[in-house]
Amino acid sequence: MIKFRTLALATLAAPLALGLSACNSADEAGVTESEAIDPIEAPAGQSWVDTTTVSEYDGYVLGNPEAPIKVVEYASLTCPACAAFAMNGAEQLKNEYVSTGRVSYEIRNQIHGPHDLALATMVRCGEKEAFHPLADQVWANLPEVLGGLQQNGGAVQDAVGLPPEQRLVRTAELLGFFDFFKARGLSEDQARQCLADETVYAAIAERSTSQSREFGVEGTPTFFINGSKVDANAWDAIEPLLQKAGAR
Repeated sequence: MIKFRTLALATLAAPLALGLSACNSADEAGVTESEAIDPIEAPAGQSWVDTTTVSEYDGYVLGNPEAPIKVVEYASLTCPACAAFAMNGAEQLKNEYVSTGRVSYEIRNQIHGPHDLALATMVRCGEKEAFHPLADQVWANLPEVLGGLQQNGGAVQDAVGLPPEQRLVRTAELLGFFDFFKARGLSEDQARQCLADETVYAAIAERSTSQSREFGVEGTPTFFINGSKVDANAWDAIEPLLQKAGAR
């Protein structure tokens, strides 16, 4: 078994450009055609689009955790194609499908370098209900979030060599992540505590590596519908597959 520290160092040492170059689609495995599924009501006083659970794969599931149609996205917080889906598909998915209880939407992090690992750690740092909104904020402001890399990319890479409790803290300092997240409800003290915990961020790195190998995830975004990897990474291609699976 590879130790967490080894995996974390390998992830931290990945080229900073990987967040751009690794964006791609997946190989089609097919979605089974099913009968139309009736909407499923949320518990009294609750809404499915405000319901978040954490899956056995440590992904953040929005919606009915027992939904008969399960959408899983392997995503990088530094990937422009993931940002494009967040801006031009995720809202439709949530409002038109997750809200009905027939579809759940799970995001699992694939890590593309030290800055990505810092972001993934920070969006997971607060309450589980904050994960999807914070991830959406990162993607909606991706040029701002990644703006410091041009000036500080070398220093970010150098931060990999710091003691474990300093690596991601220094990365966040260099790239202005603390101010970005503070403006969105995550205090700097809380963020620093999360980023300094090697056990936390090494586990994120380990899951990224092991699950990518297990499921053949070679880039982001990669989507699965009911366990089948699909050749689609845009809403106009994903929506027909949801309808084929019974969300109609």
